[in-house]
Amino acid sequence: MMKLCIMIGTLIGSYAGWGIGVALGFGFMTNFLLSGIGSVAGVYLGWKIAQRYG
Repeated sequence: MMKLCIMIGTLIGSYAGWGIGVALGFGFMTNFLLSGIGSVAGVYLGWKIAQRYG
């Protein structure tokens, strides 16, 4: 269950970070960086959700 929550969190966080960068009109490298930050946040949130409900 934990791995699934982390994987989904990573996917959603990465996509959200990239989408925020695109919406703000940043270039590829900034979007890539925001995607990485979103991935890290998604891992953390997925882990916390798995701990709480798993």
